[in-house]
Amino acid sequence: MAGADEAGRGCLAGPLVAAAVLFDYHALTTRELRSLAALNDSKQHTAEAREALYPLVLRSAARVAVVSRCVRGIDARGLHKTNLAALRDAMRAVTDGVPAEVMCLLDGFAVPDFGRPQRAIVDGDATSAAIAAASIVAKVTRDRFMHHADERHPGWEFAEHVGYSTPSHRDAIQREGVSPLHRMSFQSLAYQQLAL
Repeated sequence: MAGADEAGRGCLAGPLVAAAVLFDYHALTTRELRSLAALNDSKQHTAEAREALYPLVLRSAARVAVVSRCVRGIDARGLHKTNLAALRDAMRAVTDGVPAEVMCLLDGFAVPDFGRPQRAIVDGDATSAAIAAASIVAKVTRDRFMHHADERHPGWEFAEHVGYSTPSHRDAIQREGVSPLHRMSFQSLAYQQLAL
């Protein structure tokens, strides 16, 4: 079973990160299955819980793939197209060379031009361990990037809000303007007061 999910789709700043995780449930030990029992939508976990689950997923998965799409690519191609392409590329990477009968589960969106059996599941990260695992990998990877971005781009407090549209982020945009990490294709209220 393979699952894919993304992190950062609704952000004002930072990359979109898609991850795919392949589990061979027959090869998992009872201990590994127990360690994965806590898997759920990454948004339902604290940052600390996600960090604790991350290495468990990496140890238990048969394969993991992560795909990142930059801000300028999102602005050039559009968020939805970029999201579908990133999910497709992550799922292709994790299923390359595996038997054709592997079922591919995606959170919310089916991806075009994929060539394998797939199922889009609304709220799949709350019902599928493979999708939930991908959700954890994508979110932890993206959050780590945004924490590093906070050091390179001080003033926007990226470590606090990791690019999401929060009051403190909107205040920072009003105070500092936009950074190279801000998506300019979003028609956000946070940008309306700026002379862009």
